[in-house]
Amino acid sequence: MLTSSVVKRHAERAITYTRLRRLNLSMAALHLLQGLIILRLSKRDFTLPINVAYLDFREATQALVPATRTLFHVPLAWLVVAFLFISATAHWLSATVWRAGYERDLAHGVARARWFEYALSASTMMVAIALLVGVYDLASLLMIFALVAVMNLLGLIMEIHNQTTERTRWVGFVVGCLAGVVPWIAVALYFWAANNYGGGQIPAFVYGIYGSIFLFFNCFAVNMWLQYRKVGAWRSYLYGEQAYIILSLVAKSALAWQVFAGTLRP
Repeated sequence: MLTSSVVKRHAERAITYTRLRRLNLSMAALHLLQGLIILRLSKRDFTLPINVAYLDFREATQALVPATRTLFHVPLAWLVVAFLFISATAHWLSATVWRAGYERDLAHGVARARWFEYALSASTMMVAIALLVGVYDLASLLMIFALVAVMNLLGLIMEIHNQTTERTRWVGFVVGCLAGVVPWIAVALYFWAANNYGGGQIPAFVYGIYGSIFLFFNCFAVNMWLQYRKVGAWRSYLYGEQAYIILSLVAKSALAWQVFAGTLRP
């Protein structure tokens, strides 16, 4: 059985900066290709409303009553293509223009490019999921986007903070998990309301999206935990970075094609 030191040396030999550069270039191409295919094949007329809620004063009753107004409609395909293109751009930059900075960060156990990309792409993914279950309120969508972005930026804070500590400090990880779980609870409430008050009219594929993407989001947290616990091959920070890259592709591809199959096919 391999000892931990042997596993670490093997991981460090296997995962090099050159390999990560090639992997980032491949991921850029795969995300871009999927985005272009979905943009080409998707129904452009499938849109969802973005509403604003407010209190309306009724003269007849002299009372304030809740009201909503639709501000605009957003094509769901645009959101899917957006998070794929955001990832493609980030991977390309990490392998080319920002390569030196990216590799310098990795050498110090930090990945700013990754966390900034996740703050945009994962938040857009969560907004797409929320829209599918009927979260049309602009304020709610903004808060969902912001919470997921904060969750990912706390991952960056976790990495930066632990540059100056002798022992791993988990406060960024814990607070990030707390922030990140709230949007999932909010979406779950819409499932509950649909089943109890709306006849359960949310399509079955949306339940599949909720379960699968929730699982993938948790895998990112597990990957960070393994990195900081230095379990097996995760003793090498580069091994964890490779895992993040692969998880990102799988999660975004899974969401993109499930949405396409459920709503965007011609």
